[in-house]
Order: sequence, then C-alpha cells, then structure tokens
Amino acid sequence: MLRHVIAPLRHFSQISNEILRHPRLSSDAVRILTWQLSLPPGADEPLSRTATRAGIGKGAFNRAKAQLKGEGFVHEWRQQGLRGLWSTVQLVSSVPLTAEEALAVRNGRPTAAVRDECPTAACPAAGEPKGRAAGRHPENTPAGNTSIPPSPPPMVSERDREARELIAGITTLDPRLTVPRGMVPQLVALASQWLDLGHTADDVRGRVRRGLPGRERAIHRPGGLLRYLLREPEPVPPPVAPPATTPPPRLTAMRECAGPHHMQPMLFTPEGDEELCGLCRDTSPLQDAVAATARGAAAVRAGLSGWRTAARH
Repeated sequence: MLRHVIAPLRHFSQISNEILRHPRLSSDAVRILTWQLSLPPGADEPLSRTATRAGIGKGAFNRAKAQLKGEGFVHEWRQQGLRGLWSTVQLVSSVPLTAEEALAVRNGRPTAAVRDECPTAACPAAGEPKGRAAGRHPENTPAGNTSIPPSPPPMVSERDREARELIAGITTLDPRLTVPRGMVPQLVALASQWLDLGHTADDVRGRVRRGLPGRERAIHRPGGLLRYLLREPEPVPPPVAPPATTPPPRLTAMRECAGPHHMQPMLFTPEGDEELCGLCRDTSPLQDAVAATARGAAAVRAGLSGWRTAARH
C-alpha cells in the first residue's frame, strides 16, 4: 500500500486515531464527530444541522447519534428556559466521557479527562532550544545513485498467466463482454479457481457461453455477468472408462465341445477335464451301440459276399 500525504499548513483539525479507527463507530458517526470537532470555538451548530450539511439522511443520522451517545462522545440534556420553553443542550467531546464527567463539563468544572485533553500553557522543558536531531538536510551530498531501486516484478505462476490470458480473450466469445479494467484481477482469481479444480480453458469458455443472453439483448454490466457465471466452479466430471476388451469371466471359463455339432460350435462350462458337453455325454453310449451295430452289419455283408463268390467257382 502506497501513501502520498502532504501535511496542510492551514485549515486543518487534529483528530486522534482513536476516533478515526474506532471499531464501533460507523463512517457516518465518525464524520459527524470530526465535523463537530473541526468547528471554530463558540460555534453553535446542532448535530442535526451537521448531518444535513454532510449529506447524511435521517435514519443514518439517528443510528450515528445513538453510537456516539453509547460510546460517550455525545451527551444531551433537556432543560426548560424562560417562559417554559424546552430546549436541548448537546455536548460533543473528543474523548469518551461518563455521565458524571459530562455533567461536570457542562457546569464548568473540567474533569481529569478534559484536563488531560487540553494543552498546557507552561513551558514544555527547561533549557535553550537546540537544532533538530532528525529531518535536516545532509551536510555532505552522498556520492552515487541514492534513489530507491525498483522492486522486482512479482512472480506470476503459469496458472495465473493462463487465467489472465483467458479473461483477456473472453471478448472472442462475444464482443459484448468488454470487462472494465478494475474488475480484471477479480475475474482472473475466479478463473484460476476453475483451472485449479482441473477444468480447462475451453470448459470455462463453455460455462460463459451457456450463460450469455441472446444476441438481441444488450449486456450493460459484462463484468458483473462474468463474476456471476464464474462465482461457483462446477465439479469436474469423472473420466470415462474405456470399453472392456477382455471377455467377461463367465466366457473365459467356458470350453468348446469336441462332440459332433453340425450347425455351430457348442460352448459349455466344464466341471472338470471333460471335453464333451452334457448333451454329448448323455448320448455317447447310444452312439457307441449304433456304431458297433453298423460295424457288425458291415462285417456280415462282407462275409456273405465272399461266400457267394466261392460258391460260383
């Protein structure tokens, strides 16, 4: 934080930091109090007139006045004057006063707090005045460059650079998104949150594109619209698993039957080391009998054929 302060030579008031930095006084209360303390001696200006001159409304004035009275900077009394007319006497102090101390000040009996606040007329110290020990010009001009060296530029991470480029090029989505320069750091911080969660720059642009109004409508506050669209980063979708290339476990445990299947191969789940499916195992004895019968019939036919041939000769 840089500050450039020039002490005024005239028309100024000395206000303590206790008032300027008071944690329980609003800005309106501090303004009314400092305004009253800056008035010349003998000025009779009520607090309501000060609030009107300062541009403070009635509601804000009542709240500020209640704060000043609660902290002891303002005290009021109602009194009846000549011909039975009532009036209000207000006391404004630069230090907090209790009710008894304020009453003593009103009656012309300063309290210890007021005496400590008022400057004394006695000599501050004995002895002859001396020159200032600090604040003088140097007697000998130092040689060389005595200027303050420039501070090194802040380190910018790759993520911040990407977020800044994203916000700077947001007008490519829509020319209506011309962001004020003062809101760029805030939007860059929001874009960095999206990137930190794993989103890409295209994801952020897609979020902004989905939230834009129609082309026929004007965007009066593009910075506020972008801040609204990027205020809560969306969760990153989980990665899509690639399709499985290996067969399910049930198919890997199956085996092709070695039996006669004329239409298509038969798969079955073996219980041990068998090579035939259940259907083939059930019909195998019958097939063996049929095969044996076929072999016997062939042998009989061969024997008869040989006997006929021998009988002709």
